[in-house]
Amino acid sequence: MTRPFSPDDAATAWGHPEPLAVETAPVPEYGTGSLADLLPTLAAGMGVPRMTAAIGELAPADRACVFLIDGLGWEQLKAHPAEAPYLTSLLGSSRGGTGRPITAGYPATTATSLASVGTGLPPGAHGLPGYTVRNPATGELMNQLRWQPYSDPRAWQPHPTVFQLAQQAGVHAAQVSSPAFQNTPLTKVALSGGTFLGRLTGEERMDVAAEQLAAADRALVYTYYSELDGAGHRYGVDSDTWRGQLMHVDRLVQRLAEQLPPHSALYVTADHGMVDVPFDEQHRIDFDEDWELRAGVALLGGEGRARHVYAVPGAGGDVLTCWREVLGEQFWVASRDEALAAGWFGPRVDERVYARIGDVVAAARDDVLLIASEQEPKESLMVGNHGSMTPAEQLVPLLEVRS
Repeated sequence: MTRPFSPDDAATAWGHPEPLAVETAPVPEYGTGSLADLLPTLAAGMGVPRMTAAIGELAPADRACVFLIDGLGWEQLKAHPAEAPYLTSLLGSSRGGTGRPITAGYPATTATSLASVGTGLPPGAHGLPGYTVRNPATGELMNQLRWQPYSDPRAWQPHPTVFQLAQQAGVHAAQVSSPAFQNTPLTKVALSGGTFLGRLTGEERMDVAAEQLAAADRALVYTYYSELDGAGHRYGVDSDTWRGQLMHVDRLVQRLAEQLPPHSALYVTADHGMVDVPFDEQHRIDFDEDWELRAGVALLGGEGRARHVYAVPGAGGDVLTCWREVLGEQFWVASRDEALAAGWFGPRVDERVYARIGDVVAAARDDVLLIASEQEPKESLMVGNHGSMTPAEQLVPLLEVRS
C-alpha cells in the first residue's frame, strides 16, 4: 500500500499556506537519473521482467558490473584529475563509454543509497530514509547502517532486490565485497540475491568481479570499496590520505576494466559525495547546547546535514516554526508532508515508511553541520560529511566502460 502526495498536501501542512524553503530544494532525479534507476535499467536490458530502462542512454549489455565507490562524489572526482587519470578519462567518450552525474537520492547517505541501488526503489518505497530514523513500533531511533537496535530485516524492507529478480529470470547475479558484509541485515535487505563472494582486498574484488562476469552469458555483478569514504570522514576530501585513496581507487577501476570479458559493461558510481565542514560555532551548530532547537523535540535522528526531527506529540507545528526561524537561512526546513509532497524521498511513500520520517526534516544548503556533541560524539568530530541535496553531496558519477 502506498500513500501519494501532491502539492495540496504541502500547502496545508502545519497550517502554512506555502512551503517556504521547500520549493528551492534541488530534488533528486528519481525515475530518470538517480541511483535507484541504475540496476533496473541494466536488468531491463537483460530481459528481466518488471524492470524499466529509466536511464535511456545506457545501451543494453549481456554482462554488466556496477562498481560502487563509497564517498566518490562527482564534484570531488572532477576536482582531482591528477589523482584519478583513468577515471577522468571516462568523463568523456575516449574509451567508448560515457560519463555524467546522476543523483544519489535523499538523504545522500550510505544505508539509504545502497538500498536504492539494490532494490531499484527510492527511499520512500524501500523504507531506509536516513542514517538513523525512528522505529514506529518501538519509538526508538534505529541506526540503519549498523542495524541497531535490531529489527526484522524482511519486515523493515519487504521488497525484492534487483539481484533476486534477475536470478529468478536466469541471470547470473553476484556481489563481491568485504567478507564482513556478507551476513549483515543491510546486505540482506538491499543487496541479497545470487552469490556473495567475500574478498579482503580491492585487487581481489576486481579480479573476482571479472571472473563472475565471464561465468554466464548473462551476468549482473556488484562490487564495492569503502575506504575512500572513511578517509573523507576522518581527514577531509582534500587531505593527503583521501587523495591517496583516490589514486588507489583509480587503479582498481582500470584493473577491472582491463579484464572485462566480451559483451560487458562496467559502471562506476558512488553512494554520495562529501563536503568538509570547518570546526567553529558558525559552521557547527550544537543541538545539545541549543535550547531553542531542543524545545518540543523528543528525538533527533538522521545526521548532521540531513536531520529527522521527531516532535513531542502536539508540538510539531511549534518545532517547525522554531527550526525555520533559527536555521532557515542555512537549511531547507520542511514538515514531513511538505518534504514528501516535494518528492524529497521519491514520488510516493509506502504507508509503513511514513512515520519513520521526521515530523520536521532539515537538509543543509550551506557548509554547515547540526551536530549533537553529547548524543553523537564520534559523528560530531568528522571532518567530511554528507547527507543533503547540495551538488557536492548529491551528484555521483555514472561512468561507463564497454568491451
